[in-house]
Amino acid sequence: MMQKIQRFGGAMFTPVLLFTFAGIVLAISIMMTNPLIVGGIAEPGTFWTQIWTMIENGGWTVFNQMELLFVVGLPLGLAKQANGRAAMESLITYLTFNYFINSILTFWGKTFGVNFAIDISKQSAGTGLKMIASTKTLDTSILGAIVISAIVVWIHNRYFEKKLPEFLGVFQGSAFVVIIGFVVMIPMAFLTCLVWPNVQRGISSMQYFMIHSGFIGVWIYAFLERVLIPTGLHHFVYIPFTLGDAVAPGGTIKYWLQHLGEFSQSTKPLKELFPQGGFDLFGNDKIFPPVGIAAAFYVTAKKEKRKKVLALLIPAALTAILAGITEPFEFTFLFVAPVLFIIHAILCATMETTMYLFGVVGDMGDGLISLASKNWLPLFRNYWPTYLTQIIIGLIFIVIYFILFRYLILKFNLPTPGREADDEEAKLYSKADYKKKVGDGGEKTSGDANGYTEAAAIYLDALGGFDNIQDVTNCATRLRVTVKDEHLVQPDGAFKAGGAHGVVRHGKAFQVIVGLSVPQVREAFESLIKEGIK
Repeated sequence: MMQKIQRFGGAMFTPVLLFTFAGIVLAISIMMTNPLIVGGIAEPGTFWTQIWTMIENGGWTVFNQMELLFVVGLPLGLAKQANGRAAMESLITYLTFNYFINSILTFWGKTFGVNFAIDISKQSAGTGLKMIASTKTLDTSILGAIVISAIVVWIHNRYFEKKLPEFLGVFQGSAFVVIIGFVVMIPMAFLTCLVWPNVQRGISSMQYFMIHSGFIGVWIYAFLERVLIPTGLHHFVYIPFTLGDAVAPGGTIKYWLQHLGEFSQSTKPLKELFPQGGFDLFGNDKIFPPVGIAAAFYVTAKKEKRKKVLALLIPAALTAILAGITEPFEFTFLFVAPVLFIIHAILCATMETTMYLFGVVGDMGDGLISLASKNWLPLFRNYWPTYLTQIIIGLIFIVIYFILFRYLILKFNLPTPGREADDEEAKLYSKADYKKKVGDGGEKTSGDANGYTEAAAIYLDALGGFDNIQDVTNCATRLRVTVKDEHLVQPDGAFKAGGAHGVVRHGKAFQVIVGLSVPQVREAFESLIKEGIK
């Protein structure tokens, strides 16, 4: 069961990756149409404003079509075969589901306690309704999209390859999946109309509680978001907040960007304007802690290994700070000293809560580039004291991380990078570092310039060959594989020969920590499996 949940959580990250760029585009567009920042050129009606408004409208695409993105994105990660067809089946079935809801509420809306006659083109907030692909329906947010998509993936995996009698052959494959989905969506639509309005009222109550729970709610949320990373379940913690309606209509990211122009012209405290923003501060965990952690690793490394360790730490720290990918650090903790990971989660939660107590809120879920473009740059004029406070708190925690981690590493002689035995290499390295160490010689398994197929072939062999693979998916940086026989899987060193940062093992479930190139590696991995089967 845990393997299925982890696989599902990893698949959810596929559409999530699109939101960072869109958020940056929106933040820049909003900033460029703010007269307080760029002057009179941004007055309404100017050509400058029209161009940036056009760009802004394009940036809203992924936020306004979140449901469709998840409906299409999940099958790409979860379908066991014919992923593209599964995505099409999921989209058609989801749209059918909403057409059914539209008809049900048009005829019997009062029976379900829904005022479906409301004109949501004038006001949609608080109505519980939404336009999806030009269809007026219940606003089930991404949860509805995820549930319907999961149902379609289950149908697809079970019936896509089912052989029908010859005279029914035209209904095989995707058509058969859509037919089953069509029938299933009728009771699903009725059930949704019966249950979801009550769920919406419960969500409103939870929003009130979370907003008024103060720093305690922020600390618990931040701790769970960080400590669950190894399991892959952290997606289930932050996605309902950042992209769902847990504390803000449409999610904290969309709500922040919708009101960014308004906030930039206000002088009220940001915490007063957007108290929900305390649940989107985990990007700070990716900017400040890696500096203190890297410094502690460096000073505690053996003197003769410090140059090599520094070569590993600098790119890892920059990746964490700029792009927001911290897993090389966090999985290093898990491999060599799990206690450091628990302390890391506690410190991250404490840092975020401290910032919140000092009035820091906003859309800060990614690395420095995104954080600066969506917060510091557009709001610095009126809120520079808040952001100065944020930076000071971050610097203080860098020092706390350095002192505490250095003490623990030396006190308990933890084998962090650079403290291994003399005949062992530091464990925190990238594929480029590995190639540099062993040289560029050796026979490649394919001619791909970036070595994705080469790495995939190494991982496939280390996992026991294509005959031993049951299914495969990925999240942001990890290749998640379920094998038939875990005893055929080779030691971690075999994976590191392909550039992996490490391997997490749990029974038949394996997570190969690849890095940001994991989507390309997974595609090459699946291609090699298909070639092997042929």
